[in-house]
Amino acid sequence: MDGRRSERVREAIREELSEIIAYELEDPRVQRVEVTDVLLSPDLRHAHVRLHLEGDEKGQAQCLAALDGARRFLRRQLAVRIRLYRTPELHFEPDLTSAGGRPHAGSVGPNPVGKVPFPY
Repeated sequence: MDGRRSERVREAIREELSEIIAYELEDPRVQRVEVTDVLLSPDLRHAHVRLHLEGDEKGQAQCLAALDGARRFLRRQLAVRIRLYRTPELHFEPDLTSAGGRPHAGSVGPNPVGKVPFPY
């Protein structure tokens, strides 16, 4: 797959999911969630969505459970907003990097497309 297309799809999914979660998802367990990154499989059938979650571990677990329960709704909304042949299956996971996934001051920069291993 073309690296630029994959990058554009990844960024579009990140932006749209951020907006859907913030403005259309009406679950009280989902609060202060930031979509930091989306990792796509090479065939675009799976998307691992990394989230910056605030709060204690119990609140984070509840938030992930709520997002997992809303997975079909989120995927359907993505399909309406982003025209793809197949809308990827969504898998949510917490982003374990500091500051919500933002790079550290001493980091080199973003990883080149195709260099980040997909977590199967």
